Amino acid sequence: MLLQQILLLRGRKVMLDRDLAALYGVETKILNQAVNRNIKRFPPDFMFRLAKVELRQLLRSQICDLKERPWQAPQISGRGF
Repeated sequence: MLLQQILLLRGRKVMLDRDLAALYGVETKILNQAVNRNIKRFPPDFMFRLAKVELRQLLRSQICDLKERPWQAPQISGRGF
């Protein structure tokens, strides 16, 4: 469900790049390449890179989720939109 993919980070509601890519039906790598090619089209506050500590926290929360779904390996990307 889409609402489950919206996270609260830095006091803002965001989606991770991997979830946004899945929504559009493309690989995360492809989404990030398109963003990088068109970076000037986005306002400065449209996206941000996640800090290492944020990535670790997300990974920990996914590991907890894996107890319910052990077949899904955690994959954390580095951008929030």
